[in-house]
Amino acid sequence: MTNKTLPDLVPDAKIKLPRQAERSLPGGLTVIAIRRPAVPLVELRLRVPFSKAPLPRATLLSQALFTGTGAMSSVDIAAELQAVGGGLSAGLDPDRLLITGNALASGLDRVLEILATVLTDPAYPNAEVGTERDRLVDHINVALSQPAHIARTALLKRVYGSHPYAVQTPEPEQVRAVRPAQLRKLHADRVRPDGAVLVLVGDINPEKAIDAAEKALGSWTGPGRDETVPEAPPLEPGPLLLVDRPGSVQSSLRMALPALPRTDPRYAALQLANMIFGGYFSSRWVENLREDKGYTYGPHTAIEHYLAGSTLMVAAEVATEVTGPSLLETLYELGRIASLPPGEDELEQARRYVLGTLRLGMSTQAGLAGLASMYASFGLRLEHLREHSAALATATLDQVAEVAAQFLAPSQAVTVVLGDAEKVEAPLAALTQVVRGTA
Repeated sequence: MTNKTLPDLVPDAKIKLPRQAERSLPGGLTVIAIRRPAVPLVELRLRVPFSKAPLPRATLLSQALFTGTGAMSSVDIAAELQAVGGGLSAGLDPDRLLITGNALASGLDRVLEILATVLTDPAYPNAEVGTERDRLVDHINVALSQPAHIARTALLKRVYGSHPYAVQTPEPEQVRAVRPAQLRKLHADRVRPDGAVLVLVGDINPEKAIDAAEKALGSWTGPGRDETVPEAPPLEPGPLLLVDRPGSVQSSLRMALPALPRTDPRYAALQLANMIFGGYFSSRWVENLREDKGYTYGPHTAIEHYLAGSTLMVAAEVATEVTGPSLLETLYELGRIASLPPGEDELEQARRYVLGTLRLGMSTQAGLAGLASMYASFGLRLEHLREHSAALATATLDQVAEVAAQFLAPSQAVTVVLGDAEKVEAPLAALTQVVRGTA
């Protein structure tokens, strides 16, 4: 058997940042333009504060945003965007309304004009909204039948309690009750430029791109609303929550552990500790559950960041008969990373992976736009990449061990299992206290 060796990273941990410009428009919109001339395209990302909007209306609004304006139908909007090789779509997370799109760089002015019309003169036509409402209800009903969705819903409720983040998908009947007039009012009240950030990345002159944005969006006005979200509650581990899914051949194992925000000086060390535990294919947990035991195909962990707090999420789908052993191995690996410092080689492999994916993520226009937009929504700029990259490159074994002991100890975990309770409750109860509950 040959040793696995990795090629050396480029020795310098500094990231060369592309040319960029930034300007605040009179209405409160921040525009960031970044030159990345790889291909003659431009990527657009607009994040609008939306954390306190009623969830059923906000979700439908994000789906129906491009259904029409005072002068254009949804077909007109699509045709105009296609004429410049572009497209726009919208989505929602617990903090923001997100508009995503791209176009030929030569079509940027037209895309911005269309976006401005959608933002300032929306129509939400009755028939089109009805179609989007039915489509959204169908989508939610499908999600409600999926084990991964049910397990995540149960975990979010368990983690966040009465906090707004606890429920991130509306009920179908709540969506059915939303009327087009309510969307028009919500849009007028909440789709405001104050606190919003528009990011443009591509084959552009940054200053000229901002000029175009100001010309198109300078008339978008209106005071912002208070978007302050209460701080996320601290995790309260407690007993394992078992959600019964009779007859299920698989169990969905979910855990939540405390985490740090991106701005914390210790975040790079925590990111590395998470990688070593379960954050990529060569991690301890994946090697244990997938390669060694064959319990599951794709276990994964990720640190989720919201404005009100960050959480480390652990997820695996395992066969019913190995639900107990899978939990045992997960607790074992958490205990091992929390109590024993990783080896030098192990840390270096994780470090190289994280630094490599960081560079890979910003190598495309879309990746760079997503990264810059996500950072901006937390008050950061691309310059943070330099600091974070340097922190990843210099984090020590002691620093990684320290955060692992604090944040990855199994006693810290909130645990939910969705599965056939009749078959999995006894094996789980042999490992930890179990309570029955619902999603």
